Amino acid sequence: MAVWMLLLAGVIVLAGAVVQGSVGFGMNLVAAPLLAIADPILVPVPLLLVSSAFALLPVLRERSHTDWHGVGWGMLGRVPGTALGVAALALLPARWVAILIGVVVLISVGLSLLAWRPRPTRPALLTAGMASGTFGTAAAIGGPPIALVYQHTAGPTVRSTLGAYFAGGSVLSILALSLGGQVHADQLLAALALFPFAVTGFLISGPLRKVLDAGRTRPALLVVAALSALALLLKAIL
Repeated sequence: MAVWMLLLAGVIVLAGAVVQGSVGFGMNLVAAPLLAIADPILVPVPLLLVSSAFALLPVLRERSHTDWHGVGWGMLGRVPGTALGVAALALLPARWVAILIGVVVLISVGLSLLAWRPRPTRPALLTAGMASGTFGTAAAIGGPPIALVYQHTAGPTVRSTLGAYFAGGSVLSILALSLGGQVHADQLLAALALFPFAVTGFLISGPLRKVLDAGRTRPALLVVAALSALALLLKAIL
């Protein structure tokens, strides 16, 4: 990879890291479409490797706030959700799957703004984990379902819990890709080259946390979820 291309890709990853480090999710929303344009080799495996390692950083930074109970139930729901995502892709055109997911997320955001007040209860986490697995497998937008369940939770809990959940989910995805022979040495090198940019973005997100934690975490979370859905819809329609 040329130096200028590496720098461009690094800036993209840095921007995604700032969003996820401050809000709790959103790296793939920012980085995946832009990296695919810059150099298709960077998606999905290198980005997945970077994002899985990055997901551990919020957990380490705010580990005392992690809702491990919620992570466990969310991951339990993610397993059948992943299978549903595979089935959806096999039975329906990918475009219509993306449109359906985008509409569901936008409706969820709309309901949250009106009256819906989800809480991280066991049934809600199982359902959100299943939706996350389905959405993530079918359209690479697995963050919003879990994030919406935690929207009324304090910022540190949101970031560290989502980080732990994403790390676990990414490990499962990487193992599946490895078993399928889709992880290669050049992708590992690309991920290693991009990870310092992710760490830099994480450090930049530190001061932003204080701004969001002053009552702005929920609005930021809903904005990122809505943007994720809109980006998915535009990609499917255009």
